[in-house]
Amino acid sequence: MAESEDLSNSSSNSSSREDMHFFEGVEKLLEIWFEPSTACKNADLRKIPRPMWDALLKTVRCEIISFTRNDQIDAYVLSESSMFVSKRRWILKTCGTTTPLQCFEPLLRLAAEIAGYTEIEDLFYSRKNYKRPELQVSPHRGFDEEVAFLDSFFDDGRAYSLGAINRDCWHLNSQLIEASMQPDPDQTIEILMTDLDPSVMAIFTKDVCTTAKEATQKSGIHRLLPGMVIDDYLFDPCGYSMNGISKNGCYMTIHITPEREFSYVSFESNVASSDYGELIKRVTRTFQPGKFIVTVFANKTSIAANANREIEHLGTIDQWKRRDIQYSRFASYDLTYAQYCKYPS
Repeated sequence: MAESEDLSNSSSNSSSREDMHFFEGVEKLLEIWFEPSTACKNADLRKIPRPMWDALLKTVRCEIISFTRNDQIDAYVLSESSMFVSKRRWILKTCGTTTPLQCFEPLLRLAAEIAGYTEIEDLFYSRKNYKRPELQVSPHRGFDEEVAFLDSFFDDGRAYSLGAINRDCWHLNSQLIEASMQPDPDQTIEILMTDLDPSVMAIFTKDVCTTAKEATQKSGIHRLLPGMVIDDYLFDPCGYSMNGISKNGCYMTIHITPEREFSYVSFESNVASSDYGELIKRVTRTFQPGKFIVTVFANKTSIAANANREIEHLGTIDQWKRRDIQYSRFASYDLTYAQYCKYPS
């Protein structure tokens, strides 16, 4: 996350601290899989050079601040969250008032002209509900606007809102492109946390930790998924982002907005598991949220394809009680959504 925005010139007459100083930690997540190219056997998104990524991200209103890579994946820590680039998968996750959908057309041009891809296999756009939606800019001022933007490119998109729309909820737009007969195994787990323990959030300030490594170690983030090569960043005066990558192409990413009035932490990974219960426990014990949302996406060839059945049995996780659970089935993927609150609440 970037430094918090100063809203002292806002049209709002409120003099509360939250109105004067706010940052939207909730991220917009765009994931695109490109169809393997028959015309270009060595097609690869990692061919796109750094200056072109820099230019692309300017349209999103963010920039690269750190970079790490291995043979399977390139990982970028951004001023507002993260970007991951694999051979044919691209992930952009940005917080604040960024505009990731604005880079969609430029990305398609780069994919065709530089990387060798001309067709999209799957596209997913998702986010939690904003805390301050009125601060967003087009085309992200509302989910309807985001859906309309994507529908202008595709004929068969599907938009969903899971959870109670008058409380915490999660929005998804999926473009229903013809399913591959044997897709690569793919899965993603997200844990989106709010109302976090202030004593834990204090770790991610320059008052408590002077370096990102110190915050990573003090919080226990390095123990969440052992074996990840971690690239972390501690913002001044507060805020934290990290990417972790492993040799097999798995990634994890965490982004933290620690301010008490609008605290937010997101965890995301594509690590494969048939039971995410222990990982969810490790993450929530580390950050101690008041509330959190879990989403698990998995296609039919993933070992996580049956994870929804495991989450169904997780009515209680330590001191958190499940308040909502929903399932959706798509052409290639199954999705599980669950929302938990600390009890009593």
